[in-house]
Amino acid sequence: MVFRVVESAYLNLTTEQNLLQEVAMGEKLNLQVIVEAYPGLQVFNWTYLGPFSNDKSKLNFATIEDTYRYTSTLYLPRLKPDEAGRYSFWARNARGEDALTFNLTLQYPPEVRVAWNPINGSGALLCDASGYPQPDVTWVQCSGHTDRCDEAQALVFEDPHPEILSQKPFHKVTVRSLLVMGTLEHNRTYECRAHNSAGNSSQAFSHISVGTSIQPPEEPLFTPVLVACVSVMVLLLLLLMLLLYKYKQKPKYRVRWKIIESYEGNNYTFIDPTQLPYNEKWEFPRNNLQFGKTLGAGAFGKVVEATAFGLGKEDAVLKVAVKMLKSTAHTDEKEALMSELKIMSHLGQHENIVNLLGACTHGGPVLVITEYCCYGDLLNFLRRKAEAMLGPSLSPGQDPGYKNIHLEKKYVRRDSGFSSQGVDTYVEMRPVSTSSNDSFSEQDLDKDGWPLELQDLLHFSSQVAQGMAFLASKNCIHRDVAARNVLLTSGRVAKIGDFGLARDIMNDSNYIVKGNARLPVKWMAPESIFDCVYTVQSDVWSYGILLWEIFSLGLNPYPGILVNSKFYKLVKDGYQMAQPAFAPKNIYSIMQACWALEPTDRPTFQQICSLLQEQAQEDSRERGYTNLPSGSSSGGGSSSEPEEESSTLPGPGSGTAIMSQMAAKSSGCSAQSRHPELEGGDTCGWPHQASSMHFPKLTHHN
Repeated sequence: MVFRVVESAYLNLTTEQNLLQEVAMGEKLNLQVIVEAYPGLQVFNWTYLGPFSNDKSKLNFATIEDTYRYTSTLYLPRLKPDEAGRYSFWARNARGEDALTFNLTLQYPPEVRVAWNPINGSGALLCDASGYPQPDVTWVQCSGHTDRCDEAQALVFEDPHPEILSQKPFHKVTVRSLLVMGTLEHNRTYECRAHNSAGNSSQAFSHISVGTSIQPPEEPLFTPVLVACVSVMVLLLLLLMLLLYKYKQKPKYRVRWKIIESYEGNNYTFIDPTQLPYNEKWEFPRNNLQFGKTLGAGAFGKVVEATAFGLGKEDAVLKVAVKMLKSTAHTDEKEALMSELKIMSHLGQHENIVNLLGACTHGGPVLVITEYCCYGDLLNFLRRKAEAMLGPSLSPGQDPGYKNIHLEKKYVRRDSGFSSQGVDTYVEMRPVSTSSNDSFSEQDLDKDGWPLELQDLLHFSSQVAQGMAFLASKNCIHRDVAARNVLLTSGRVAKIGDFGLARDIMNDSNYIVKGNARLPVKWMAPESIFDCVYTVQSDVWSYGILLWEIFSLGLNPYPGILVNSKFYKLVKDGYQMAQPAFAPKNIYSIMQACWALEPTDRPTFQQICSLLQEQAQEDSRERGYTNLPSGSSSGGGSSSEPEEESSTLPGPGSGTAIMSQMAAKSSGCSAQSRHPELEGGDTCGWPHQASSMHFPKLTHHN
């Protein structure tokens, strides 16, 4: 016969500490419970049972388990008044449940307050003392006018039975001692002293020779000299606070671009750009830069045109743009520019972003060398070209108001742009200027004397979408997508950049004060305005605003609407701007899709590229033109030189010429190059060897 011994279940809670704990305020306390349980514990926890109502749902404790024995320790560092009370440890297993409760009382040193209580011409001194444990009260009398009586000369009156005014568990105990005065002696001091195990305190009253009044002794802190010193210190403190407030209100240079490391829902984790590596291959000798005119300047720095000698090749002479900080820049602004450099090198190159060419980080201020974009930003380019737009407004009920301009030129057409040769006559058409002077001469149009047409606007839209698709593929969020941050280079190639370094946002009406920052509110998605959430899809919203800018030829978004509470309500309610003057219906549909209130309902940049490609092909079919062959570039941005064919553009009335094919029909977004400078002439002043230059690249990991 086999006997099986089965141990009966048990649950025992014990502690080696006293269940009644008294600890001085500010000290730490660890409460420990030992549990012996079979079977093992199913659940256990520490709980605060009051009496104070502050949230202690997350108590800090640790439990060590060792074969049916548990040791759980509750940690209470730097005890505060509202942490007094009952703390219970509760546990349960198959046997049942049990709890062990500690009562924690904090010790407070006494606080004393003395008051005079007149009674029928004489009176009494009242002394209220509060603390824990209950304070003992002693009266002391001495001659003279003093803050504290000398022990050797003091006359002591003990009060063994003070009246208890307040006594609640876990609270201070307040007692009152009454010293009845018959007659008051002249020039005497009466002092009430209270003490307990946590400390002691006192307060003195003096009898000044004015009748029988009792007044507190004169406090030295209120002497005139001290009052003056305190006043000066307060003024200095206020001045310091004002200067600090002004400093915090002053905008600081921040890198707008952010790279996503990971995300969960709307919680995004971004890569710290200061931790990105910097490849020394980008380093370029600063002595090989010859600076020219300033292209733009702002509160933080400037962008300067420069000539780089030996960039890529020893004999290369290349016009570049150089970003630099002002001499007054602070350390955090220098770090921001270095972070921008690291982000650009991390992203790599693409035809439709302003690419990094080199940098100078040693032996002087940080210089970031980028591509030079000869036509400036897209916004001002559109505004300059507004009256040179070929083709009527697409909005109903609007009179285009054409006028003819005779130019003796022969236009050589190619997919990468236009060039002019010979002296054939061609009559351009453009809307009549409303101003008295025709200000749009070839000189005013920055060496680009050609008019704008719908195909140009489609091309700008497509190129920006391709650049944004590239940034999205690198998990990069731009956060300031707008026409002012798109630059144009030769061949009217659009490149996405960030001109924030050389923009004075304090005086730029596009940047609105929101909190302690200045933000481009009219370009921001609702989730960015109201929840400070920035994603690739919030960039899509901003791209929709940029499309509106392009097809309105540079008008300000939300025309006639001020940024106020009404504007924020319109955005939150789903208000959308009307179709701009030069936008085809399909383009306006893309804008509306970009402005979906729900970010997941907006198209991706890859989808936008495909939609724009279809629109370009549809526009080509409607105009009856066929694009001539040209080279195309991959998403990486380098382009092959297109074959050149020539044709004579049609005269007025027969439609406008197609400037280039929008994008090749392939998976992903491919950029179409437009570089007339490769045809034996550089309209922007770029050197001929630029097309064959090789720049150092880093190896990128997604």
